[in-house]
Amino acid sequence: MALLDKTRPASLRNCPAPAKLNLFLHVIGRRPDGYHLLETVFQLTDFCDYLHFTCRDDGQIRRITRNGQINEEDDLIIRAANLLRENALGQKGKHVPGIDIEIEKNLPVGGGLGGGSSDAATTLMALNYLWNCRFDTQELIEMGIRLGADVPFFLLGENAFAEGIGEKLTPIKTPGGWFVVIKPPVSVPTALIFRSNELTRNTEPIKMTDFPGFYERLDHFGRNDLQGVATRLFPEIGSAINELEKFGNARMTGSGACVFSRFSSKTQAEEVAAKLSVKWETRVVQGLQNHPLKYLLDNKGE
Repeated sequence: MALLDKTRPASLRNCPAPAKLNLFLHVIGRRPDGYHLLETVFQLTDFCDYLHFTCRDDGQIRRITRNGQINEEDDLIIRAANLLRENALGQKGKHVPGIDIEIEKNLPVGGGLGGGSSDAATTLMALNYLWNCRFDTQELIEMGIRLGADVPFFLLGENAFAEGIGEKLTPIKTPGGWFVVIKPPVSVPTALIFRSNELTRNTEPIKMTDFPGFYERLDHFGRNDLQGVATRLFPEIGSAINELEKFGNARMTGSGACVFSRFSSKTQAEEVAAKLSVKWETRVVQGLQNHPLKYLLDNKGE
């Protein structure tokens, strides 16, 4: 049984797990193992789940609040905690204490905002600190790849141009600003979109130098290749895009269902949100340049 590390606090509370937006998302191919090759720009936002961690002295890893309809053994949060513990023991011979994990779930499931992946990344960052494992960012990213394609981005700690299956990351400065996000009344299974025979998988690859004035206009670059399939399967997504298009360039994030449009000021975004139909679940969020827990990465959890 591992003793609690006296150099660390016994708990960390209000740890943010931010949502992401895909400013564009191109599918450029498919690997023999079935994984799709993507190019996208990930944008962090201030719309977050919040996780609370409290160390235990009995070695158990427990989720003490429900996380939607997800079974505990399938929850990426629990899988992330177990993976970190395994690596701490296997790579560093370190026995770690147990943990109680609570989650305040704000990000919708099946919304294309990366909520589950972000929760897993926050778990790795927070426990790397609490358990004093001292893994660096690249080591955490390598663990994250085993959990899901979006997890490495959240562990990078800043906005990024992503390639491959999402694991090849280049930090990038994005336009930021404010976003109106609509959540249509549907939940989209990612696998359903990627399995579709109608999905375009041969978009021409790009380079970062292809982005025209990307600091200001990146949200107008390219498209989301998943959007056509998603809107055919879930017409509510198309309806939300059409309504938001009245006020600016609108597109879907990830595999859906959420759609967004960028505005230069909070006031402008709030004015647009107020004009949208009350049937939509609408939120105004701010774009971030860095993950709120990036300081833990910069200091290797020290």
